[in-house]
Amino acid sequence: MSINLPSVYKPAEVEKKIYRFWLDGGFFRAPLEKGANVFSMVIPPPNVTGKLHMGHALNSTIQDVLVRWRRMQGFDTLWLPGTDHAGIATQNKVEEHLAHEGLSRYDIGREKFLEKAWQWKEDYHARILEQLYKLGVSCDWSRERFTLDEGCSRAVREVFVSLYERGLIYRGDYMVNWCPRCHTAISDIEVEHEDKPSTITHIRYPGAGWEGSISVATTRVETMLGDTAVAVHPEDKRYRDLVGKEVLLPLVNKKIPIIADEYVDPAFGSGAVKITPAHDPNDFEIGQRHGLEVISVIGGDGKMTPETGKYAGMDRYEARQQVLKDLQELSLVEKIEDYEHAVGHCQRCGTEIEPLVSLQWFVKMKPLAREAIEKVKEGDISFVPERFTKVYLNWMENIRDWCISRQIWWGHRIPAWYCSCGEMIVSRETPDKCPACGGNTLTQDLDVLDTWFSSALWPFSTMGWPEKTPDLEHYFPTSVLVTAYDILTFWVARMIFMSLDFMQDIPFSDVCVHGLVRDAQGRKMSKSLGNGVDPLEVIGEFGADTLRFTLITGQAPGNDQRFRSDSVEASRNFANKIWNASRFLLMNLGEEKDLGLPEGLNRHDRWILDSFNASVEKTTALLEKYELGEAAHVVYDFLWGDFCDWYIELSKLPLYSDNIIEKQGTQKVLYYVLEGTLRLLHPFMPFISEEIWQQLVRVEKGQALIRAAWPLPDEKLIDERARCEMELVMGTIRSIRNLRSEIGLPPGKKSPIVIRVPEKHLALFADEKSYMERLSWSGPVSIIENTEEKPSSSLTALVDEVEIYLPLEGVIDLAQEINRLEKELKDVEKEMQKVEAKLGNEKFLQRAPAEIVQKEKAKKEEYDLRRSKLGFRLGELKSL
Repeated sequence: MSINLPSVYKPAEVEKKIYRFWLDGGFFRAPLEKGANVFSMVIPPPNVTGKLHMGHALNSTIQDVLVRWRRMQGFDTLWLPGTDHAGIATQNKVEEHLAHEGLSRYDIGREKFLEKAWQWKEDYHARILEQLYKLGVSCDWSRERFTLDEGCSRAVREVFVSLYERGLIYRGDYMVNWCPRCHTAISDIEVEHEDKPSTITHIRYPGAGWEGSISVATTRVETMLGDTAVAVHPEDKRYRDLVGKEVLLPLVNKKIPIIADEYVDPAFGSGAVKITPAHDPNDFEIGQRHGLEVISVIGGDGKMTPETGKYAGMDRYEARQQVLKDLQELSLVEKIEDYEHAVGHCQRCGTEIEPLVSLQWFVKMKPLAREAIEKVKEGDISFVPERFTKVYLNWMENIRDWCISRQIWWGHRIPAWYCSCGEMIVSRETPDKCPACGGNTLTQDLDVLDTWFSSALWPFSTMGWPEKTPDLEHYFPTSVLVTAYDILTFWVARMIFMSLDFMQDIPFSDVCVHGLVRDAQGRKMSKSLGNGVDPLEVIGEFGADTLRFTLITGQAPGNDQRFRSDSVEASRNFANKIWNASRFLLMNLGEEKDLGLPEGLNRHDRWILDSFNASVEKTTALLEKYELGEAAHVVYDFLWGDFCDWYIELSKLPLYSDNIIEKQGTQKVLYYVLEGTLRLLHPFMPFISEEIWQQLVRVEKGQALIRAAWPLPDEKLIDERARCEMELVMGTIRSIRNLRSEIGLPPGKKSPIVIRVPEKHLALFADEKSYMERLSWSGPVSIIENTEEKPSSSLTALVDEVEIYLPLEGVIDLAQEINRLEKELKDVEKEMQKVEAKLGNEKFLQRAPAEIVQKEKAKKEEYDLRRSKLGFRLGELKSL
């Protein structure tokens, strides 16, 4: 067979050519075949904020493996791509860019700012697409969507107005999480909590009109300027007579009431708490129950408000120190204690969140959550791994109303308009006049919707909803959603309740959850640590297939994985192994076109076909369970081990023989197995498999591996006898290699081998004798029955009932070998002592990183095994 594979695999050249071939051939396009089995997915849309990171590469690779596999199984397959406008994140990027020019968004105005944001989107959208192309994703690019495109925007308006009309969206002054850096409210799940060292200050509030004082404790003394009450538990006998009386608020010199509320924990601190309705969610609720005044003392910029008098304009942290100092001067501070507590930070920029009361838009969540909880409990939606069901249910069952308004400019503007007469109009279409007074001076709400509002509609808005489109009818609900665990509540839960409400159906049947990609030390990849790995750099150096295979084989559902350079190199070596083995086959297959399996199969043929058949069955079963990493390992083990290391080596004798029938039979089996294995490999390593398959099959125009049929198990290929026989033969060959290795014999130095076998195996070993001599790198192999005398002065090994002897006479100097092994044993014991000393050191175990401790434990196991083997072999040699 003519060969067009270069001697060296160059991924960059192959991948660029093959991806263009797929695009030009329209192989990614969903056919929309009526009556066909459907497999559909929507891509978790990457943000248009910059380049993709390793987490995106993992997520996209998992999806691509699934979609390529299902496409090959004959499903009508849609993988719908798109990108997310990422409101706060993108706005921050554009504002940073403006800041370099000495400008703010207010300097250029909303319209000009949005022009710049759209330009940013176009630039980074193009980069993201290029990155996804390089990774090899097989999305249907003809159906690509963007969360701010016309269709998605229409869907957003429809949902907002519909929920408003049903009373599920409302507007009001409520406590929100406010980011002073992003200048916007954010939802509860956009707040990341981090334990930080702090202090708790105990302050005395003097009685007003009664002798004595009440002690309250706080971690934020600056908020006391906005206190409007002190609360105690109604059954706390210590304060029962004080309820209804007043205290004098220090520094402000204002009287505030003592109230009773069951929220207060009598066992915490003094049993009395200061109530600041404007700056604490729980205090806000208490204030609502008791009709307390809400006084904002910290503004949206994180600075003290005019209501704070002399502290006005101070940063909140500066005010904290000044207020504390002033209280100490008045001798009102009882004590200050060290205290560690969880502090909320903005997920986007890391700024400490300020709880503020603000006029915002909210979604009532309890009515929407009910069915979303039921559907998961009833098993209509499955989480893989199943443990994430609890995470989902815990969040949904304790859900609070969702603040959906954001005080930024980039995003879906809230479809509400205000008239000077006081009327508010919420409408699907932009109104031209006020329905109440007929006036046409209408002002649209300045806020935009939370990015996750539009993302929650992604599975159906991308298919044309609210129109009843052919795509929506055919491909919705989707089959599976692939996502990281860190956005289960941000996104997955919201898609479920929105789909149930507006489509009356689940958005997907399965949720395949993966972990994060961490660095080799197990740390999260971040700019601050400088430990991020750019997927494009890995692709540039090693190729996309290498990156994909590294990520997939390191992946187990729901678990984090570590990205190691040695794993990348192992995947690169695997790609090279496939390439070189395929070149060998192509050079030795001849020009015959009828390459079906031959009639007469020898033992090696029957074994490799049985092994291939088992690999097909295992790989398919593992993919069905979303065990993609295990599935990839099955393909790897078969290709590298059984096929390349064993069958190809076994095939060389018949390939180079003068027996034409034997030679052609081997060629046909080689072709059959390689072609089938390339189909198994394709979802994981699509570029190299497609390139080799094109050469191997000598395709007609329009043929492609991407559209080839997925292999099916074939009962006719099962051969337990060949499997058992070959396992025994291969085990014997491995043992011979190990014996030679233990005494340092290089492959080129011949040494005789004697094998004692039971009578039932004599014929098998006689048949395989020449192969064993060649593959064990030994000298002549003698096969004797186990009733015959054992060779003397030999190293021995046992494989089942087969005894293997390596006679040492004339092969090594026995005394020298004993000395060598004794020296090696001493070295191993010395290293063992070092490791044991480390592992016996409590300080080392407590202070060293977990990975270092694990390495030392692995070393101990390795040295222990080596010491045992050396001891056994020394005892054997000394007994000769």
